[in-house]
Amino acid sequence: MTRSTQSHQEKVQFSGVHHQRVIIHNNDGEKLVGILHETGSKELVIVCHGFQSSKDRIPMVSIAAALERKGISAFRFDFAGNGESEGSFQYGNYRREAEDLRAVVQHFRREERAITAIIGHSKGGNVVLLYASKYNDICTVVNISGRFHLGRGMEGRLGQGYLQRIKQNGFIDVNNRRGKLKYRVTEESLMDRLTTDILAACLTIHQDCRVLTVHGSMDSIVPVDDALEFDKFIPNHKLHIIKGADHEYTSHQDELASVVLDFLRVNSQDSDKPKEFSSCAKVVNIINSKY
Repeated sequence: MTRSTQSHQEKVQFSGVHHQRVIIHNNDGEKLVGILHETGSKELVIVCHGFQSSKDRIPMVSIAAALERKGISAFRFDFAGNGESEGSFQYGNYRREAEDLRAVVQHFRREERAITAIIGHSKGGNVVLLYASKYNDICTVVNISGRFHLGRGMEGRLGQGYLQRIKQNGFIDVNNRRGKLKYRVTEESLMDRLTTDILAACLTIHQDCRVLTVHGSMDSIVPVDDALEFDKFIPNHKLHIIKGADHEYTSHQDELASVVLDFLRVNSQDSDKPKEFSSCAKVVNIINSKY
């Protein structure tokens, strides 16, 4: 049984636009803090951040703002152990963050919102794909710069021989340039990452779930080749490479938002078709009716 979530909402005003600070409890009782871009629409898009990031980083803010300008409500939140949310930061934690996302989805369904899409950047891209493969109750998923090969990219953070060192010491401390501790990687958390099977998740996403992968051609954090792997294995998939964009889309925020909105607009047009148009739509309709 999923733990009943609770929430507290505080309305605040930013630049003449109504935002709400929302707190939702995950299944471990930890408070997840997020910002709801409230447009009055029942449709809601959930935006998920990446590794050691937060709801307040680009491109989460720019995507939520772009959705808001189109009259679509958006919610960006911090996973447990990140940003303002409770809990301790853990390396790995992909599947647990998918459960944080589950708590958020269920909360807003109880608020009678229609979750039309889930969007994730970097590690958040992996999280939304894992969610889609497990729950099959969201028809549109956007993976921005997610990593297909989770076994890669660790040596740059953990140093050479990290597997041997972590087995000897039980952990590896990762420090910033000033030598201050950023986070600790335990053997358990490292194995959590290495045993998270992204290929299996891709293969089990329902064919009626539309998935977009966006990637920057100049991404130095996650190679663009990973985006090509997603395109091979996700059943109903569209790939868009943004030329010249880095991992954060530093100089390509408008283009990123445009690509995402165009993809969501197609889904909105499809939603006007009869509910029996897709089995995914049937599932979402049944789930929404329960709340």
